[in-house]
Amino acid sequence: MVKAVLMFAVAVIGLRLGERRTLAQLGAFNFAVAVAIGAIVGRTVTTSSTSFSTGAVALVTLLVVHRLVAAARRHSRIARVIDHPPSVLVAQGEIQDRELARAGLTAADVYALLRQQGVDDLSQVGYLLYETRGVTTVMGAGAEPGPLMRDGLSAAGYRDVAEPAE
Repeated sequence: MVKAVLMFAVAVIGLRLGERRTLAQLGAFNFAVAVAIGAIVGRTVTTSSTSFSTGAVALVTLLVVHRLVAAARRHSRIARVIDHPPSVLVAQGEIQDRELARAGLTAADVYALLRQQGVDDLSQVGYLLYETRGVTTVMGAGAEPGPLMRDGLSAAGYRDVAEPAE
């Protein structure tokens, strides 16, 4: 019982010192760390063969490594290794089947994502970006992509976007 309370305290303090993220924003790396934390805490508190100190050291080590990798993600080379780039799921009202397949999505998934954003017809969509953390960004048809949208399209490898006229 005491070991469980202590492990809980170490986990809460360690997570409190880390970066703030919601579960919906977890990338693959963050999800793996969350699962590993749960495994360490669970194994430490439920088995008599694992001491509190062993579990605490493993937990703190994992949290420190996570913090270092999170800081390293600020450099584009590291981020490219860890994070998925955005995907263009819809371009000029047309579903991009190859990108859907890469993202593991179906046309029905895209329709649901668009309905959630108040879009009821594909012809209303200029671009639908599937962002790094799994959220979507919709730009209406006929709208001129601004710098942030052009950056997202470029990160997705989409090159058919004209620069704005000056």
